[in-house]
Amino acid sequence: MKRIAIYPGTFDPITLGHVDIIKRAAHLFDEVVVAVANSTRKKPLFTEKKRLHWCAGSVAEFPNVRVMLMEGLLTEFAHSESAHYIVRGIRTAEDVDYELSMAHMNQQLSDYELQTLFFPADNEHRFVSATMVREIMALNGDVSAFVPECVVNELLK
Repeated sequence: MKRIAIYPGTFDPITLGHVDIIKRAAHLFDEVVVAVANSTRKKPLFTEKKRLHWCAGSVAEFPNVRVMLMEGLLTEFAHSESAHYIVRGIRTAEDVDYELSMAHMNQQLSDYELQTLFFPADNEHRFVSATMVREIMALNGDVSAFVPECVVNELLK
């Protein structure tokens, strides 16, 4: 059986921390699907088209990673992709409670067919979040140390 994992998120924008998690997951699974959430609840700053483009550009070097738009429940998306694993990154203690709750809910919604694997953030990226990156951008700060080159290049245009 092929081991397929879903790495869901809004990726608004994708950060180097996200890319690090994707790279590590790509070594463990046969296929990793980066699921860019069409989350109107979170009100993303960037369009889904731009977020998909940035994610695809950021993971192009990984042959077993693909990027897709995800609408609806993660459990339904995972089922449609024949995935049995969800990948999530943990940066801080605050993340742990939230992510454990989500993992439990996804497990129940999938009749215990989905397992969530947590990847601790690399120390270099531990305190970087897309929210912080957006705030730095809003204040015209340099985000090149926090996001992939394809994002930086587009932001400079």
